[in-house]
Amino acid sequence: MAINTLQRRILALHLLFWCVYLSFFLYQISFRPFGPERSAGELALDAGFHMLTLMAAAYLNYFYFFPRFLAHRNVVRYLLEFALPFMAIVAITIVGKRYIVLEHREAFKFMYQARFAVFIIMNTLTVVAFVAMLKFVEVWLELDARRKELENEKLTAELRFLKAQINPHFLFNTLNNLYYLAFTQSPNTPEVVAKLAQMMRYMIYDSNHPTVSLGKEIEYMENYISLEQLRLNEPVPIHLHVAESADVQSIQVAPLILITFLENAFKHGVSHHNPDAWIEGHLEVIGHTLVFTLENSLVNDAAPVYPQEQSGIGLQNVRRRLELSYPDRYQLIVSQQPDRYQVKLSIQL
Repeated sequence: MAINTLQRRILALHLLFWCVYLSFFLYQISFRPFGPERSAGELALDAGFHMLTLMAAAYLNYFYFFPRFLAHRNVVRYLLEFALPFMAIVAITIVGKRYIVLEHREAFKFMYQARFAVFIIMNTLTVVAFVAMLKFVEVWLELDARRKELENEKLTAELRFLKAQINPHFLFNTLNNLYYLAFTQSPNTPEVVAKLAQMMRYMIYDSNHPTVSLGKEIEYMENYISLEQLRLNEPVPIHLHVAESADVQSIQVAPLILITFLENAFKHGVSHHNPDAWIEGHLEVIGHTLVFTLENSLVNDAAPVYPQEQSGIGLQNVRRRLELSYPDRYQLIVSQQPDRYQVKLSIQL
């Protein structure tokens, strides 16, 4: 895609130059002070031959001699190599243009003078130099396109790496939950296996896309909540409210970002032995802004995770993914009070 766009830009530059040059040349040769009135056919023949010889000189240099010069960077060698074909094309131009006006030889005496030859040489040299300058533009555009392509590849690879860090993290926690249920011979074990399979399907297939529907992300979070609730001995009030105004199926978001905050809320805010534990989440879309707020109770013996996280996977990982997926389009506010943590994330979609 980028290469095709680049080629179209280069072609447009060349076409624009030749169209402008042809317009000025036609105006010049049709202007009465420069000679007698000439027929349309004779003007077309003169213009066509003139453009043909100019293009021959310009693109012989553009495609062959100038790239050789860029490779060896020897000016003297370049001038010696290009001098002979350049002078040959100039000679053909002079002879051809004299032949075209042969019937009006008396009116075009200046074409048989030395100054006409100098004019053709300087005109051809100017056009050749200008088209050669377009080669520098082409090289610059190619380098810029490659740089952007490498940057995109780097960002894509980094995003994949960050998501690869997240997926095993979730899988490890859920397998721990499954082991606990199997060890206690809980009747909920089959349900956990089914939900785990559904979550893994989402992680393996859907999350590999740059964006997913907000509805799928919410469904994934709800499955995670269900698994955690099955693990707990006592029922814990856990609520995830989604505003009815949010069209969750049509809104696209980067996958596996919101879930990290929920996972941290369970990890550091809910305990088997804390009857007062709770988690409260709220998600809404205001205009083109997604607002996700999550609060959870603070377990007394839990180590603070905001703003410094010892695992190096959670919050730091999410911040980096937000920077890559939503540069300058997000705001993350994390606060800690004696009895709770609070996270507020705003993303401009």
